[in-house]
Amino acid sequence: MPSKLKRLRQNGGGKAQPIAGPTDSDWLERYTHYLRSECHLAENTVLAYGRDIQRFLGWLGGRSLARVGLSDLSEFVAWLQSLNLAATSISRTIVSTRMFFKYLQLEGIVKDNPSELLGTQKTWEKIPKVISHASIDHFLMSPRKYDPLWQRDRAILELLYATGCRVSEVSHLLMANVHLREGYCLVEGKGSKQRMVPIGQRAIQAIESYMGDQRHTLMRERDPALFPWLILSRTGKRLRREAIWELVKRYALRVGIDPRVSPHTLRHSFATHMLAGGADLRQIQELLGHASIQTTQIYTQVDSSRLRRIHQQFHPRA
Repeated sequence: MPSKLKRLRQNGGGKAQPIAGPTDSDWLERYTHYLRSECHLAENTVLAYGRDIQRFLGWLGGRSLARVGLSDLSEFVAWLQSLNLAATSISRTIVSTRMFFKYLQLEGIVKDNPSELLGTQKTWEKIPKVISHASIDHFLMSPRKYDPLWQRDRAILELLYATGCRVSEVSHLLMANVHLREGYCLVEGKGSKQRMVPIGQRAIQAIESYMGDQRHTLMRERDPALFPWLILSRTGKRLRREAIWELVKRYALRVGIDPRVSPHTLRHSFATHMLAGGADLRQIQELLGHASIQTTQIYTQVDSSRLRRIHQQFHPRA
């Protein structure tokens, strides 16, 4: 009868079994958990960064993360550029990759962080698109009485332009944070930072019209505590930001505005028109909820009308 040691060797028991390391999906899950729990980033940012790293891991094709160098990351950026992605998307991917390698460094997977030497895209060179003064009123009035939820849709458009809020901020705006009598709302932005944003009279009128009629219909006599959001869907739930994107594009197409516009176009228009009207850049930064003034400075590239007025006012040969 063979000995126990001999039986173990025959069955492979004498050899140490390899321990499987974390897979790409494991690293992705751990990274997004780190962004939520340690960095306290907004959920939309976590999802965007997660998609960026999923794309990076797919491009890496199973190669060891510990052996990735600056040349590899440069090739990755060149690959992103070959996909004809927007400069802002590439810039965000570089930021999320830096965060990912910082996390790997904290976990002891990489000794040095090669992504720190990776240059970002010059996003300031791309001027944001805006809706002109001549077209904005026409666009905001595009929801008509024959549209099923025209009061709600008009309130959404007016709110986006009056406040310069992000689409996610409007989607999550709570009734308790809307103070129409005082003319402002409390908005929760990126990183759960709350800011006070004034609401203009026309937007107030549109919101009051919606609240006094269609919102009650959408509630269907249900408990208001269960539906605390200002903007509701047909089923009485929170209107998703994707749905807001769709209705903005639909109404833009109706009035002959470039259908490539988005809710962010209204945010750009808000900032550009404020700057053209004489608002200070720091004030616009505060209203938009930008962490850095550098992000707000992009609107100085668009404000050609204000520069023309200054030139005509002060130049002796204007």
